This record gives sequence, C-alpha cells and structure tokens, in this order.
Amino acid sequence: MATQSTLRQDGDPLKAFYNHYATLVRSRVSGASKLTKLVSTISLALAIIGAAYGGNRWYSRRRAEKETGRRLLRRNSGLRGKDGSRTIYVPYRDSTSKVTIHPTKPTTFDAHRRLFLQPPRAARMADGSSPLVPPPQTKPGLNLAFLHQFLSLLSIMIPRWNSKETGLLLSHSVFLMLRTYLSLVVARLDGEIVRDLVAGNGKAFLLGIAKWLGVGSLGSYTNAMIKFLQSKLSIAFRTRLTRYIHDLYLNDHLNYYKLSNLDGGIGQGADQFITQDLTLFCASASSLYSSLGKPFVDICVFNYQLLRSLGPLALTGLLGNYFLTATILRRLSPPFGKLKAVEGRREGDFRALHSRLIANAEEVAFYGGDQMEKHFLDKGFKELKHWMEGIYSLKIRYNMLEDFVLKYSWSAFGYVITSLPVFLPAWGPLAHATEAIGGGAERQSRERSRMKDFITNKRLMLSLADAGGRMMYSIKDLSELAGYTSRVYTLISTLHRVHADAYHAPPGSRPELYSLSDIQGTVHRGFDGVRLEHVPVVAPGLYPMGGEDLIESLSFIVHSSEHLLITGPNGVGKSAVSRIVAGLWPAYRGLVSRPRSVGIDGIMFLPQRPYLSTGTLRDQVIYPHTAIDMKDAGRRDFELSKVLEEAKLGYLPDREGGWDTRKVWQDVLSGGEKQRMGIARLLYHEPRYAFVDEGTSAVSSDVEGLLYERAKAKGTTLITISTRASLKRYHTYTLTLGLGEHGDEWELQRIGTESEKSSVEKELYELRDRLSKVEEWKQRSQEIEAELNKVWVEGGDELEPPPYMEAEQDDEPVSPTTIR
Repeated sequence: MATQSTLRQDGDPLKAFYNHYATLVRSRVSGASKLTKLVSTISLALAIIGAAYGGNRWYSRRRAEKETGRRLLRRNSGLRGKDGSRTIYVPYRDSTSKVTIHPTKPTTFDAHRRLFLQPPRAARMADGSSPLVPPPQTKPGLNLAFLHQFLSLLSIMIPRWNSKETGLLLSHSVFLMLRTYLSLVVARLDGEIVRDLVAGNGKAFLLGIAKWLGVGSLGSYTNAMIKFLQSKLSIAFRTRLTRYIHDLYLNDHLNYYKLSNLDGGIGQGADQFITQDLTLFCASASSLYSSLGKPFVDICVFNYQLLRSLGPLALTGLLGNYFLTATILRRLSPPFGKLKAVEGRREGDFRALHSRLIANAEEVAFYGGDQMEKHFLDKGFKELKHWMEGIYSLKIRYNMLEDFVLKYSWSAFGYVITSLPVFLPAWGPLAHATEAIGGGAERQSRERSRMKDFITNKRLMLSLADAGGRMMYSIKDLSELAGYTSRVYTLISTLHRVHADAYHAPPGSRPELYSLSDIQGTVHRGFDGVRLEHVPVVAPGLYPMGGEDLIESLSFIVHSSEHLLITGPNGVGKSAVSRIVAGLWPAYRGLVSRPRSVGIDGIMFLPQRPYLSTGTLRDQVIYPHTAIDMKDAGRRDFELSKVLEEAKLGYLPDREGGWDTRKVWQDVLSGGEKQRMGIARLLYHEPRYAFVDEGTSAVSSDVEGLLYERAKAKGTTLITISTRASLKRYHTYTLTLGLGEHGDEWELQRIGTESEKSSVEKELYELRDRLSKVEEWKQRSQEIEAELNKVWVEGGDELEPPPYMEAEQDDEPVSPTTIR
C-alpha cells in the first residue's frame, strides 16, 4: 500500500522505486545491531584493502614479466621449466607475449611408433616379438593406405578430446551449420520477395528487403568466421606437427644428422618436408572439414527440403545424378595424389640446388663457377617446368569435363527437377495433387504460390548444386591431400625408424655386412676416459647398403691427462674416429666407451669446419648454452672477456660493438678467428676430454702452442686429429693410421720412448734416401720431356725443331725475321 501511494504521489515509477529502495535500506541499517555494523564495516575495509593489494601485486608481476620478456627477447633466449618445457617471449604489438612450449613425452613417441612402423609378415624374433619396420611405400591416392596415414597424423594434430584443436573444430562446425541454416532462410526469403513483387505488395516487399539485408549481414559475418577458423585450425595443426617433428628431429639421438647421412629415406630435402610440404598438408587438411563436412550436411538438409517440395521422384533423380557424376569423375580423374607427391619432390630438388649455391657462394666465386652452377639450376628448373606443364595439360581436360558436368549439366537437370510439380502434379507432394481449379482470384493465388515455390526450389537447387559441386571438387582436393599426406607421413615414419634404430633385413634374407641392420657394437656412456676395443672404422653407406671398411679393428684407451695425437695420411679415417666416439657413425662391432656430455665431467668435440651460430657475440662463446644457461651457471661477461683473452680474441667485443651485437659471424670472422673461437668455447666449458679435429690449422705455431698449453692447464685431456708434427710436444701418445700395404693398419706409441724415436729416425732416413735420388729423378724427367718434344713425320723421320726453339736453346733473342 505504501508503494502504491508513493507511486501515485510521485508520478514517476523509476523515481518512486528508487525512493522506496532507499527507504528500505535505511530502515534495515537503522534496525541492525552495532556488532553487525562493525563486522560489515571491517569486511568492507578488508575487501577494499585486499583488492588494492591484489591489484598492486598483479600489476607488479605483469610489469616484471614484461621486463623479463623484453630482456630475453633482446638476448634471443628463454626460460626452462623443471618438466622440460621452455618459455619464450615473442613480439606482440608494443610489448611481448609469453609462449610456453611443452616437449613431447617419450611415452607419446612409443605409443605412436606402431602407427608409423609396422611389424613385417613372418618376421618373429626369438623372444616372440616382431621388429618394427616402416610400412611399404604405396602410390599416393584415395586408398586404405591414405586413410591409415591420415588417421595416424590426425592422432598428432588432435591429441585429446579437450584440446584447443577440438574447440576450433566445434566452433567451425557451429558456423558451418549456421551457414546451412542461413541458406535455407535465404531460399525461402528469395521466394517471398519474388511473390510479393509479382503481387505488387510494396509493404511486404520492403519488409523482405530489410530481412534480406539483415540475413546478409549475419551471413557475411558467418563466412568471414568460417575462413578465420579454418586458418586458425591450419595454424594449430601445423604447430602440433612442427613441434612433434622438431622433438623427434632434434634430440640427443642425433636424428637430424642420421636422417640424411645414414638413413637416406627422404634424401637430402628434410627442410623442404618440414617447411613447404607440412604447410601445404595442414592447409589442405584444415579445408577438408569445410569442403567435405559442410557440403554433406547441405546435401542432406536440401534434399530433405526438396523431398517435401518436389516429391520422391525428384529425390530419386537427384541421388541417381550424384552417383553417376561421382562415378564419371572418379574414373576419369588423373592421379592427382601421385602428381602432387612427385611435384613436391622436384620442388625440393630445385630448392636444394639454390641452397647449395648460397652455402658455397664464396668457393664458387673463387673458382669462377657461375656458368656451371647456372647450368645446374637451369637443368633443375627445366625438369620441374616440364613436369608442371604435363600436370597443367592433364588439368585442362579434367577441368573441362568437371565444369560441364557440375555447372551446366547440373543446372539443366535442376530446371527439369523444379518443373516436376508443374508438369507432373501427380508425382509431386500431396498438396499439389489435391489442387482444384477454382476462380480467377484463386488461380492467381496458386500462380503466385507456384512462383514462390519455384524460386525457393530453384534457390535450393542452386545451393544443392553448389554443395554437390564442392563435394565433387573435393575428389581432386582429396587426391592432392593424399600426396601431401604421403610426404608428411614418410617424413615422420622415417624419423621414427631413425629414432628407434628399426633397421632390419627383409624376411628370409641376410643383412649386408656393415649395414644399419648389422650393428652389433656396444656404446658405454659414463666412462672416465675414451676407449675403443676392437672397433672397426667403417664409413657407413645409406641404408640398406653396407659401409666401406677403413680399419678392420682399432683399439686404444685414453685416461685423464694422457693426451693423444691421431695422425696419418688423408682419407685413412682420422676424423672417422671422432665421429664414432661422438655417436654420429655407428659402432658395428666392439666396445666404445666415453663420458656422457659436454661439461666439466664430459667430452666436447671441435669439428674440422668451425661453426658459428646465429645470435650475439656472447652466444658464439658459450655455444651450445644460452644466456639463461650461463646465468644459471653463475658465469658473467667479465669471465667471457677473460676466456677471449686466453684465446687471443680479447679485441673482439670492442671491435664488434659489445657482447649483444648480432652479425653474420660466419662472414665477419676470419678463418683463424673462427678456429680460435672454437678454442674459446673449449676454455669456457672446461670439459675433461676434448676431440680437436684440425682445430688450429689456420693458427700460427706460436699461438697454437699457447692455446694448447692453456687448454691443458684447465684440466682438459686433448685428443687431437692433425698432421702437424709440431703438436707432438703437447701430447703423450701418438696414434698413426694408414700404415701397411693397404693403409688399414695402425700403431699406438708413447711419445719420447725409444721405439717412437726409432720410428722418427726411420722416417728421417727414408726422407734422406729420397732426397739423394733427386738428381737422378731430375735427369730422368729431362729425358722424358725431350722424348715428348720430338715430332715424327710419315716415313719414320724426325722433324727438325722450329728456328725459335733453337734460338731459345742458344739463349739468343728471337728476331721477327727468324720467326717468320
């Protein structure tokens, strides 16, 4: 009653409600006890203080995270979690965005291995298990092999039902269904607009136009979101596959090296597989759901609507047309999957030619081999061009057939179908069958209704033809997807084979000697030293071929502070020893023992060709560590300066502009500076053992001695591969390879012993003996040259030398008259 009286007095309902609410609050507050008021006040104050404190902490964390992101972005580094995850910061607008990358678990690789490696038939091991080998290569196409390959890759792209990709697929499905519904609305609205136009109903016509614009706005948004979600889905698929491949490609098992140097299953184009083929596969796979799922739903919905409008005869004709069209296109379609796979391989070969030229540009320029390289590039492009022209010739004929069948013949068939209720009302729906002929007004109403039904059915038929056309076009898209799927599946299956060392001889055959299926050696990690026991030095061949035997059996052991110099002629396997110890080449027989990894208690390898990574000057010294690893180890920049001073590179920070300078260091530093940078890395990491393969060949002898002495002072045991005899003074033992008649024998000696001195004296004696025969060799060389200068004419007579030759022999100047 009070509320009603207040409303009558004020007249304004909103103002009356506010006054009533305020009165109610005042009455409740005044009626509350002092304790309640005190508790409410304290609670409100604590809520305000807590909100302010929480907001301040959130702002502080956010500001610190941005500062960390800017610093790590500048240093091209990131953070590592305890679970092996890595957090990196990428530029985003005016700030940075944090991205956390979780590594693929080893159990995931084990679970997926049987999807990409299958047990061969009749190949059971002694324990009842069966070895895993890659599935046999099949021609890319629409077959069961394609279905298995795609589903195997799909298990990587969508790992869980609650993953991000599942959400994107559901969102994509919602918008696809919405577009199908909007197509039905547009078809009906189109018929109503035409009906109102023919009837001259202006008000209804304008209302229909307004509805059309509204539906069009929603339809434009729907189409844009479908394309956007399809692109997001493609990026999500590519992200999953790229991280999966990177985890399988770059790991401690050295798969990135073995993939191209030992396996050979994908040739030399792993980069083209990972970049181009993977991108095309993800784009094609993301569009598959839209190009197949949406048309299928459209066909079901539109066929149901046409069944209600046109009757069962029309539906029977439509279904028959679908099967007939699909059969014709399927039988006459070229093998697009195989063509795409070959096209990708040829594109990779052409790209590899350009990559090789870029990597060896300086050497080609010195030799002046631009014309030869141009010939190689032109030949590669010519082969690619001929193949592409052949594909385009096939596509011309197929596209003519496809356009005629899907556009013109389907349109004509659509007109025939939509005319059935007019010319054959008995075959139409029940409403048409029971029509009775009435007066003029009723006749006009029926004509307008027929006009509306015809326009609606025509719109439905056009949408149905579009859906059917996209369904038929998807046959070609599926064939191309089969080609991309075959390429990506081949890459991952080869990586799984390399990662699992799943090399087995075919059933019923013996493995070839020293092939990857004939590895019987043992590798022991964690040994305090370097040891080889009866290990053959074999240059491996690409699977399934066998390798080349360089040394039948090599045995030696290096303990701490027992420095070893490996020497011998070129091509006898000196660098092969370091590759076997590093795990790049397999130990086919015997035992290989070595420390675990790089570090104070590990082993480090300096390759023959110095490598400089991308990044700052600091990154060159601490490679393969990052700035975060350096900080975690408690190392600072002043220590790096000291390391460069010891490596005789202390001038580099001032010359290049500081530790954070980024340059193409492979081009900036000279040959000697590159090798000394490798020694600087050795001095920074301070490993207990180090293989140095011609690591100081471009350094002067005096600097070389200082570098070796400094490395030994750090406690590093050196195993040097070199032909310089001056390095013997820095080592304890010498291992000479390439001895014997066939060059497959070796000898291990302690430097400074009588036997070593006698061998040196024997070598000096052989050199003196050769020097004593120099005059005899010179005389023999002159005799051979004189015989070669003689010219014989027909009849067996010797031709006299020309006059200028006699003049040269007499050391007289040759006059023009004499020459003439």
